[in-house]
Formats: sequence, structure tokens, C-alpha cells
Amino acid sequence: MPKPNPRHPNYPIPSGDVLRAKGWRQEALLRLLENVLSVGEDPDNLIVYAALGKAARNWAAHRAIVKALTEMEEDQTLIIQSGKPVGLLKTHAKAPLVIMANCNIVGQWAKAEVFYELQRKGLICWGGLTAGAWQYIGSQGVIQGTYEIFMRIAEKRFGGSLAGRFILTAGLGGMGGAQPLAGRMAGAAILCVDTIPNGPPSARPSAIWSMSRRTSIRRWR
Repeated sequence: MPKPNPRHPNYPIPSGDVLRAKGWRQEALLRLLENVLSVGEDPDNLIVYAALGKAARNWAAHRAIVKALTEMEEDQTLIIQSGKPVGLLKTHAKAPLVIMANCNIVGQWAKAEVFYELQRKGLICWGGLTAGAWQYIGSQGVIQGTYEIFMRIAEKRFGGSLAGRFILTAGLGGMGGAQPLAGRMAGAAILCVDTIPNGPPSARPSAIWSMSRRTSIRRWR
């Protein structure tokens, strides 16, 4: 049975031994899709992180993906283009169950203004690196990569260590939330600034990576 999700009660955490699809490979992909929403920033709008990275293009596309995953056979492959299923092909039992391409624009049209125009028309969505691929597991999945970035900066600029260095950064969302812990792991002192209109700093799940939280810089004086 799915586990309760205190943060997003309408999006329980997938688990258990109940098979809803025709095979466990299909079930695994269905649970990946469910999980990115259960840990996402704004699942009601299919947004997983970065205010833009989506698990599916829209709810109609999401329902079609779920239907395909629960009904498809082991010898079929689901084709997804920028968060929307566009085909279900007869392949073979060892073929990928899902093949997807997210946010691809060819050549001279690969510009921000073209993307946003296509997005307004409902023809594309940004899947990020892991949102549209249903692989996002929360800020903890980004800590290693963020730490490595800090350490490469240390190697290039500061003799291999950030000890005694200060990092000022901003954003504690689904990706940026890895920065406080990654900065400390790299030996630096780090201050992260974020704006949360509808709640206290603890409203961010990534707040757990912060050693100290303040609602106003004046409180540090």
C-alpha cells in the first residue's frame, strides 16, 4: 500500500507489493512517475522542481501516460515527447518500455523565446534533468553533484580547499536546497537566501540541510 505523504497528502508515496500494471517493469515506471510528484515542489501543477521542471506536459498527458503504463504489454514501447505520450509500439520483451525525448528543439530555433512560445501553445515542456525522466528523489539526490562543483572551484581557485571561504548564494528549492549541506561538506561557511511568500523557512523541505535558519537578517545582528 502507498505510504502517507505529510507534505503532499494527495500524492502518497508509492510502495508495497500490489501490482497494478501487467508486469513489474511497467509498475516500476509507474511508481517512478508517482514518486517525482510525491517529492515535488508543486505536484498539483505537475511541477517537480525549479518552478518549471514538469513530470508530464499537462494532466491529460499524465492520465494518458498512466493508462499506457498500466495497460501495455512487456513487448511494447511507449514513446513520450516532452511529457506527452505520442505512440505505443509493438517491439519485443527486451526492448525499453519507455523512450522519451524532453525539451528538444532543433538548431537555430533552440532559443528561449521559441521554447516559451511552444510552451504557451502546449507543445513542449521542460523536463529538467530528472523531473521529466521521473528520476528525481529530492534535494538529497543533488548533494553529491553540488559538492563536486564546490570542490572543483576549490581546486581551480583556492588551492583545493574552501576552508575559511564564504559562499553567498540563493534559492533553496528542489535543486538549490542541496547547497547548505554541500557547502559545509566542502569546508566553507555558506549563507543561502530564499523567499518563501506563504510560509516560514521550515516550509522548504530542504530546510533540514541548514544548520541555522532566520526569517530576517536583522536577527543576526
